[in-house]
Amino acid sequence: MFYELHTRSAFSFLSSGSQPQRLAERSAELGMPGAALLDRDTVAGAVRFHFEARKHGIKPIIGAEITMDDGSLLPLVPMTLKGYQNLSKLITTVKLRHKKGEHFATRKDIEEHSAGLLCFTGGADGFIHNSIKNGRGQIDLAWLNYVFEKRLYVELQRHHLRHEEAINQSLLGLAHKLRLPYFASNGAYFADQHDRELFDVFTCIKNHTTIYDAGKLLSENNERYLKSQKQMFDLFADLPEAVHATQEIAARVDFSMDELSYNFPDYPVPTDETVNSVLRAKAIERSHERYLQEAWPIRSQVLSRLEKEFRVIEMKKLAGYFLTVADISDFCKANNILSQGRGSAANSVVCYALGITAVEPIKNKLLFERFLSESYEQYPDIDIDLPSGDDRESVIQHVYNKYGRRSSGMTANVISYRGKSAVREVGKTFGFGTEVLGRLSKLNSHYETFKGKELDARLKENGFDPAENIRLRHFADLYQRILDFPRHLGQHSGGMVVSLNRLDGIVPLEPASMENRSIVQWDKDDCDALKIVKIDLLGLGMMAVLRDSITLIKQHHDVDLSLYKVPHGDDEVYKALQTGDTVGMFQVESRAQIAFLPKSKPKNFYDIVVQVAIIRPGPIVGKMLHSYLKRRQGLEPVDYIDGRLKPILERTMGVPLFQEQLLKISMDIAGFTSDETEDLRKAMGFKKPGKKLEKISKNLREGMEKRGVPKEVQENIVNCVLAFSNYGFPESHAFSFALLAYASAYFMIHYRACFMAAMFNNYPLGFYNAATLVKDAQRHGLHFIALDINKSQYEFTVEEIDGEKQVRVGLNFVRGLRKEIGEAIVRVRTGSGSDWVPYTSIADLIDRVPGINKREIRSLSLAGALNFDGSVHRREALWNSELAIQPSGELFHKSSPPYEGGVAAASADGVVLSDASFLHRMEGIELVEADLRKTGISIGKHPMAFVREEMTKRGILSSIQTLNLKKGQVVSAAGAVIIRQRPMTANNVVFITLEDETGHSNFVVMPDVFEKYRPVINQNDYLIIKGIFEERGMLKAQHFEPIYSFTVDVMSHNFR
Repeated sequence: MFYELHTRSAFSFLSSGSQPQRLAERSAELGMPGAALLDRDTVAGAVRFHFEARKHGIKPIIGAEITMDDGSLLPLVPMTLKGYQNLSKLITTVKLRHKKGEHFATRKDIEEHSAGLLCFTGGADGFIHNSIKNGRGQIDLAWLNYVFEKRLYVELQRHHLRHEEAINQSLLGLAHKLRLPYFASNGAYFADQHDRELFDVFTCIKNHTTIYDAGKLLSENNERYLKSQKQMFDLFADLPEAVHATQEIAARVDFSMDELSYNFPDYPVPTDETVNSVLRAKAIERSHERYLQEAWPIRSQVLSRLEKEFRVIEMKKLAGYFLTVADISDFCKANNILSQGRGSAANSVVCYALGITAVEPIKNKLLFERFLSESYEQYPDIDIDLPSGDDRESVIQHVYNKYGRRSSGMTANVISYRGKSAVREVGKTFGFGTEVLGRLSKLNSHYETFKGKELDARLKENGFDPAENIRLRHFADLYQRILDFPRHLGQHSGGMVVSLNRLDGIVPLEPASMENRSIVQWDKDDCDALKIVKIDLLGLGMMAVLRDSITLIKQHHDVDLSLYKVPHGDDEVYKALQTGDTVGMFQVESRAQIAFLPKSKPKNFYDIVVQVAIIRPGPIVGKMLHSYLKRRQGLEPVDYIDGRLKPILERTMGVPLFQEQLLKISMDIAGFTSDETEDLRKAMGFKKPGKKLEKISKNLREGMEKRGVPKEVQENIVNCVLAFSNYGFPESHAFSFALLAYASAYFMIHYRACFMAAMFNNYPLGFYNAATLVKDAQRHGLHFIALDINKSQYEFTVEEIDGEKQVRVGLNFVRGLRKEIGEAIVRVRTGSGSDWVPYTSIADLIDRVPGINKREIRSLSLAGALNFDGSVHRREALWNSELAIQPSGELFHKSSPPYEGGVAAASADGVVLSDASFLHRMEGIELVEADLRKTGISIGKHPMAFVREEMTKRGILSSIQTLNLKKGQVVSAAGAVIIRQRPMTANNVVFITLEDETGHSNFVVMPDVFEKYRPVINQNDYLIIKGIFEERGMLKAQHFEPIYSFTVDVMSHNFR
C-alpha cells in the first residue's frame, strides 16, 4: 500500500494550492490508507487535516518542514507523543528567537529536539539536496544519520524534470553507501492538477510579480499533485521497494493528535483545603456583599442557587477554572481596571458573586443550565470585557507573567482571502492596472462576496464581460477559488490559552505582530476541537469610556459610581431611549436603532436587552423584528403557534429573538441531545455554516415530526434557525451589553461633560465621527472650550466656568502632532509643583520644546492653539510658523539675522521678511474648515449654518423641519453626509443620513435610485436630497445634488 508521506497545504502560506481538508479528502478518494501533512515551520493546518482524515477513515500523519539556516527545508515527522512535543518545541524555539517572519533552525536546534522524530531528506528545496549541490551531501547525510540514528529516510521524488534524476541517483548512491532506507514521494503541493493554477497565483503573490513576468519562478509542470498507488508504482517501476517502504514508515508513526493532553492550570490552595472548598467559601462570602442591596425575595434564593451551581461545577471538576478567572477579575479590581464578564457566564450566580460578571442572574431570570449543565462536555465560555488599550494589555501581560511565556499564548486568527483582498491579489497577478483593480474591488461590498452567475452579472454591470475576455474569465475563476484560503496567521481579538504544563508541548508558539505577545498556531475552532480552554480578554472601547467617566465624575462631582452602582429605572434614561436620542450611547446609537427605539419604547431593563439583540441580521432576516414590534404595539396578538413554545418564548411575546431560545426549542420540541444542541450552537456562530445547517435542519424536521409538531410550525422553527445563521445574538451577551448601554446612557444624560471628555479621549469608537458627537452634545447644551497651547491638556478635560461643567479640547486631536510632543508641551508648561509658565510666543515654544517640528507648529497654528491669549490670530500664527524653524547650518547662521518673536525674520536667501500684521483674521466658514481639517471637529457653527439662508430661499428644509411632515409630501433637505450604509439584510437598499445645525435627516435609497446617482452619492460630502416623507425621521430619496460650498472632507460612516 502507498502512503503519500510529504504534502504541503495552504498553511505553508503562498507555497501550496490546496487546503489541508482537501488534501485529506483527495487522499481518501485515491484509496490511500493514510497521508502526511508537512507544512513549513507550522502545524497550523494539522487539526483540520487530522479531523478530515479521520472523517474519511484514513490515518492522518502530522509533521513539518523546518527551515534551516541555509534556507533549505528539513522534513520531520513525529513517531510518538514525545516526538510531537519535540517538534512543537523546536518550532517554538526557532520562531520566538527571531522577529516575526524571520526564523531558521541551527544544527544544534535539530540535535536538541531530535528524539522521537523521523527525518526525511526532502525534495528539491530539501537540506540534503542543497548539500549535494554544494558538495557536502555525504557529510551532511552522515550528520543526520548520527542525529536521528535509525530514523532517517532518503526521499525520492520524480516530476519528469531533467535535473531531478541526477539528484535521485546521488541520493540512492548515498543511501546504499550509508545503508539508509529510502522511499518514494510525490512531494505534493496540491491535491489535483487543477490546483496547479492556484499554486502559480500564490507564487506570483509571494514574489510580487505577474503571471506573465514570473518565468522560472513558476512550477515547471503540474506533476506535484497527489497520485494514486498505481501512478506511483508506474513512476517508480524500477524501484517498487521505494513505494512499498511508505507502508513501513507509516507503521512506525504511532502518534495521533488525539493523544495530546491539555490540562488547565491547577489553582493553588492551602494544604488543608481543596479547590472546591476554596471556591465555595469565596463565592458565599462575596455573595453577601454583592446581594446586600437586593430585596429579600432575591436574597432568599442565593444560597440554594449557589448550591445548585456548586454541585455541577464540582462534578465537572471546574472549580479551579472559576477561581482562575476570578483571579483575573481580582487583578483588574486591584489595579483599578474596569472589567465585566460577558457571554453565558452572566447566567451564573457563582460568577456574579465572585465579581466576574455584573448582571444579576436571579432577578433577570437567567438560567444556569444555559451556561453549564451536567450533559455539557465543553469548558464553560467566560469572556471578560476590558477597556481597550493599556489596561487590557496590562491584564494580558499579567496572564503571561503568571503562567509563563511557554505556558500561555493568544489564540491565532486565520486571516483568509476575502472579496476585496482576493480581487486585488489575483488581479495583480494578471497585471491589471490600478484603475481596473479599483473598479473590480468595488464589486464586493463589506458583507457580500459574489460568486458564479452573480459575479458575472456584477462584472457586466461594471463594464466587464468575462464571455468576451479570456483573461477576465480566467481571473474570475481563480478569484473565486482563492476565497477563504488562509492568507496569514493573525492574533485573536482576546482569546488566551494557559496550560498546566508547557503549552509548546501541545502547539507551537510564535511571535505576534504586537511586542511582548506570542500566539499559538491554532485558531479558536482548532483549540475547541482539541478541548483546549481559552479565556477571552476582549478590548471594548466603551469600557474605557465608562472607566474614564467614573474617574471624572468622582473628580468633578464627588460621586462614586461603578457598573454595579449605576442607579436603575432612571426616567431620563428611558425618555432618551424612547425618543431615539441616543447618539454616543453604546449599542443603541446606530441609524437602525434610532429609528426603531421610538416605536419599541423601552420601559425597563429587559426591554434594553431586547433592543440590543433585535437589530441583528438573524432577527431581521427571519422577519422577527416586525412581528415583535406589532405585538409590542398591540397591533398583532401574541401567538405561540404551538403551546409547547410558550414557556420558551413568553418573555419575547412569542417571537424568538435569542440563540438560547432556538437551542431550547431544539431540545424540548425536536428532542435534540446535548451534543446535537451544541452542534446547532456552533453552526449558528459559524461564518459559513452551509452544509452543517442543512444536516441540522433535516434532523430538526425529523425530530419534530416524531413528536407530532405540525408542518407549519416545523417550517417556522427551521426558518428561524436558518435566519439566525446570519448572526443572532445570545441573550446572555445581550444582558451584558444592555448593562453597558444603560450605563453609557445614564452617564451621558446626568454627567454629559465627563462622559463626552471620556468619549473623545478614547476616540475612535462607536458609530459616529467626532464632529457629529460634538454637534450633538452642543445641541444638548454642552459647551466646549477651544484649544489653547497654554490651557489645553494633552487629553480633553472638564473645566467649571460660572458653575457650568464644560469640555476643553485636548491637544490629542491635533492632526500631525506626535503624542510625545503633545505631552511634552503640557509637561514643560506645567513645570514642577505649582510653577506654571505659559508660552509667550512660537519662538518660546520652540525653545522650550526643542523636539517640535515645523509641521507640528503649522498644525497647532491652523488648529487655533497658538493665539497666546488672543494676541495672535490664526493667520498670524500660521505666518509665524513658516518662519519659525529655519534651515540650520553654519553658513545660514552667519548670513541670516535671528528670528525674534515672529515680527521679522530672514528667508533662506537672507531676505528679511515683513511682519504678519497685514493679514486678515480667519472668520466664519474659514475657521470651521480650519478646525475640521486640523482636528476633525469644530466647536463653532455647523458648516450648514453658513448656507442656511441660501437653502431657505431655495425651499430646502433643515433636518428638524423634516421630522413631522405629511406622509407622501415631497421635500428637499441638505447636509453633511455622516452615514452611507448598505446592510447585508436590506436587499441592496442604501441608507443615508445628513447632518445640519439642527440635527439629522434620514433617507432610504432604493437600488435603482442609488445606481443612478452612485457617483454623486459616493463622491460628495455635502448633498441636497429630494425625497418623499414616509414616516417620522425617514424620507425616500428621489434625487441627489452636490453642495460645492465647502472644501473640507466629512468623516462618514461608510457602507458598514
